[in-house]
Amino acid sequence: PEVINGKGYTFASDIYSIAILMWEISSGYSPFIDYKHDDYNLAMDIINGMRPEIMSDIPLEYKSLMVQCWDANPLKRPNIKFLQDEVKKIHLSYQNMPNEFFQSKAMNNFEIKTSTNYISSRLFTSKVHQFENLPEPKNATEEEQEAFHSKTYDFSIPDNSRRLIKHQK
Repeated sequence: PEVINGKGYTFASDIYSIAILMWEISSGYSPFIDYKHDDYNLAMDIINGMRPEIMSDIPLEYKSLMVQCWDANPLKRPNIKFLQDEVKKIHLSYQNMPNEFFQSKAMNNFEIKTSTNYISSRLFTSKVHQFENLPEPKNATEEEQEAFHSKTYDFSIPDNSRRLIKHQK
């Protein structure tokens, strides 16, 4: 968030990026892929503490670490050494679990992801934006996160959809 505010890249902003990668790994999706607003509104939502919705089936330790890493305050994010140590602890704690546990979870995730036909209407590319007069980044409350993730989006069905359905029969 501080990079959006023009404060430049730091080790703390790298930790935020690692949190976003952690989210991508745990969800299998790109963050904010279904976000239909312009770049300015997305930037404002991120500055106001919006983060991707956390999957319910990820380990609590992983979730906690990810949330620490994407804190709006860069001074509250862990340093890379702490992050490395925590990832090692998580890894070691799961090494002693039976393979069946992971295989069943992996198969569930595979089935969910392959059965979801999600097509983004946007082509995402990395680009640097410069916005003026943005507020300081903050963390969103749970209520604000819930409101963000439960927004409804307008989807339009083309007028000729009935013709398409009849034609397929």
